[in-house]
Amino acid sequence: MKEKILHNLETFGIPITILITTFLVAYLVDRFFKRLIRKSTKKLKNDPTNYKFLRHAIRALIYIIGLSMAIFTVPSLKLLASSLLAGAGVLAIALGFASQHALSNIISGVFIVVFKPFRVNDHLRISGLSGVVEDITLRHTVIRDFENRRIIIPNSKISEEIIINADFEDDKICKWIEIGISYDSDIEKAKQIIKNQIINHPLSIDVRTPEEKSEGVELALVKVISLGDSSVNLKGWAWAKDSPDAFNMGCDLIESIKLQFDKEGISIPFPHRTLVYKNNLTPERK
Repeated sequence: MKEKILHNLETFGIPITILITTFLVAYLVDRFFKRLIRKSTKKLKNDPTNYKFLRHAIRALIYIIGLSMAIFTVPSLKLLASSLLAGAGVLAIALGFASQHALSNIISGVFIVVFKPFRVNDHLRISGLSGVVEDITLRHTVIRDFENRRIIIPNSKISEEIIINADFEDDKICKWIEIGISYDSDIEKAKQIIKNQIINHPLSIDVRTPEEKSEGVELALVKVISLGDSSVNLKGWAWAKDSPDAFNMGCDLIESIKLQFDKEGISIPFPHRTLVYKNNLTPERK
C-alpha cells in the first residue's frame, strides 16, 4: 500500500505541482494587470484597452503552457499526446474546422485592439443596443448597458456590424433640445429662453473656433425646424464634453426650459383634433 502511494506521488506529484503553479502564476499575473489597469485609468488617465486584452492573452498562454507541461509529465498521457502528434496533419485539419469560430474571434479581437474602432469605456450603439464597453477579451466584447446588464458580443460579429461610437477620436457631443410651442406664443422669446438656458448650464461648452467667434457665430443656435399640426417646433444645439454630460445636461435643460416657459407665458400645446358630425342621412325604416 505504501509503495503504491509513493508510486502515485512520483507519477502525479510533478503534474499536480505544475498545475498548482500554473494557477498561482495566472492569478498573480491577473492581479498585477488589474492593479496596472486601475492605476493607468484613474491616475494616469490612459486607455486601458491594450492592458485588458494583454491580460486575457497572457493568462490564456500561461494555462496552455502549464497544462501542456503537466500532460507530458504523466507517462500514460505522454504516450497519448505523442500518438496524437504522430497524426498531427489530420488532427490539425480537425481542430481547424472545430476552432474556426474561436480563431475568428481571436483574430477579430486582435484587430479591434490594434485598429481601435472602439476602446474600453467608449459609448457604443450597435444593432439597436447601446452601452459602455467594459471589456475586450480574446473571444468577445462585453458591453454594459444603461440598466447595468451585460451584452456579450463575439468579436467576429461586432467587427462586421455598423457601430455608432460617441467617443471615437472626439468625445464632444451635440445634444439636440427639441421643444414645440403653441402657434400663438412669441417665437423670438421662446428661442431666447432656450438659448439662455443652454448658455448658462454648467455642463455646456463652447466649441466655436477663434475664426467663428470673430465672425459672430452664435454660441447656442436655436432654429424653427418645422410647423407641426398643433405646434411650432424649435431645436437648440447644446454641446457637452462627453456622453454622460450630454445626457445630464439634456435632462436639466428640458426641465429648466419648461419652468421658464411657464413663467414667461410660453405654452407647450396638446395635440388638437377637429371632429365633424354629419347628419344621419339613412332613410327611416317603415
